[in-house]
Amino acid sequence: MKKTDFIQTVSKHIKLIRVEQQLSQEEMAEILGISKKTLIQIEKERTVANWGTVVTLCALFNGSEILLNEIGDDPVEFVKLIAKETDYEPKSKTLGGRVWWKQIATDGDYVMQQNVISSHYRILDSNDVRWYSSFDADDALHVLARLARDHREESLS
Repeated sequence: MKKTDFIQTVSKHIKLIRVEQQLSQEEMAEILGISKKTLIQIEKERTVANWGTVVTLCALFNGSEILLNEIGDDPVEFVKLIAKETDYEPKSKTLGGRVWWKQIATDGDYVMQQNVISSHYRILDSNDVRWYSSFDADDALHVLARLARDHREESLS
């Protein structure tokens, strides 16, 4: 998913998120730091939210069922992924991909999964800790092999 697609997706669901959070248009606009007029335009799909508004929404409402269902992942992590295009560092423990993920490959103690909604990839270790995320399958496969190789080498030393 590209940044523009993500902005479009979040913009289309901003009203549902507001209703889910039981907020008025005035309250939501104030929380997001935009005018009520702008919020109305976004809700009526006459315009899309800007990147800053989308980031704010994802950060403040990261527990939203609507966001989770649309993205299939933690909204904050997804924003980081899009902002950086790739992400390569150990992250927090995940649920292991029982709902929005399909297994693509395994190597040693690592598994590569693909999100069924956004199509991005991630690599988890045997403890379901996320180590890597990317939209590039080939890149993710290379990182999977590298992580597994490094882990085997550490185990031997």
